[in-house]
Amino acid sequence: MTEADAKIEAAMRHALSLAAHGPAYGVNPQVGCVILDDEGRTLAEGWHRGAGTAHAEVDALSKLPAKAAIGSTAVVTLEPCNHSGMTGPCSEALISAGVARVIYAVADPGKYSGGGAERLQAAGIEVTHGVLAREAADFLHIWLTATSLGRPFVTVKWASSLDGRAAASDGTSQWITGTAARQRVHEQRAQADAILVGTGTVLADNPALTARGDAGELMAHQPIPVIMGETPLPPDARVFSHPEQAILTGSRDLLATLVVLFGRGIRHIFVEGGPTLASAIIAAGLADQYLIYLAPVLIGGERLAIDTIGVDTIGDARRLTIRTVESLGEDILITARPTERHH
Repeated sequence: MTEADAKIEAAMRHALSLAAHGPAYGVNPQVGCVILDDEGRTLAEGWHRGAGTAHAEVDALSKLPAKAAIGSTAVVTLEPCNHSGMTGPCSEALISAGVARVIYAVADPGKYSGGGAERLQAAGIEVTHGVLAREAADFLHIWLTATSLGRPFVTVKWASSLDGRAAASDGTSQWITGTAARQRVHEQRAQADAILVGTGTVLADNPALTARGDAGELMAHQPIPVIMGETPLPPDARVFSHPEQAILTGSRDLLATLVVLFGRGIRHIFVEGGPTLASAIIAAGLADQYLIYLAPVLIGGERLAIDTIGVDTIGDARRLTIRTVESLGEDILITARPTERHH
């Protein structure tokens, strides 16, 4: 690796760290940008702070005096966008600033936002991609998956005993896991755009579906509650007091519902709907990530965390790749993703 390449890679690594400052939720991806001079020195840096704010490239350029970016190199974690939404296209901003070279890690798969690289090249800008592509793709996995599929990334979460039970025979389930695990769930809810449950869960447990801190306070970002099913709900259900207005799907069509939610700006949905809904999502091949909390208890009985998922023979088993295993107090959190996507 040449010294110049090393400087580019270091700039991309820093851009990824900048991107992490932005919100993980919302319609826009987390993006970071570093502007370098022809010696590889940093001129400016920026990141995207959420919908309606300047994109990373524009944020970085805004910190430079007029004409200071002429001949510079922009190092960006994601291909510069090529569409006008709440803000203008980043590709045009880079062209107008006189940037000579753009280096990005991964391509934008968006139907409307993609195509920035071609626009830059048409303007005579040198474009390179693939620097730290694996790291960037992993960092943006949720957004890239949702954008590619045209539906929200689906995280399925459940808590169970070591023998796979989500509740005792009498239906009691609070609390299988300890306080550290329960608090982690609230943090994960706050990173998602929406939280999905079925009407059965609302009727049985009357959950608030909020993201709360250690002291029970509401976190700054709340997932939109989405209730799936056709059963009428009582008007005094706690979900109707949620800071965000609940969405009642009135449908049992999982994929159609997800596509509608994507159109409403939801890119990551957190499923906590009990065995029936979770099993239906898994059976339909719509689960993109699993968060499985295991408590060191044995319960027995028939109240399994997961029900029938369309597996009749071991060859049809849904294979998962375990990404992390974490201890939370006495409990264990396993994060896994499908080894291969089922359609």
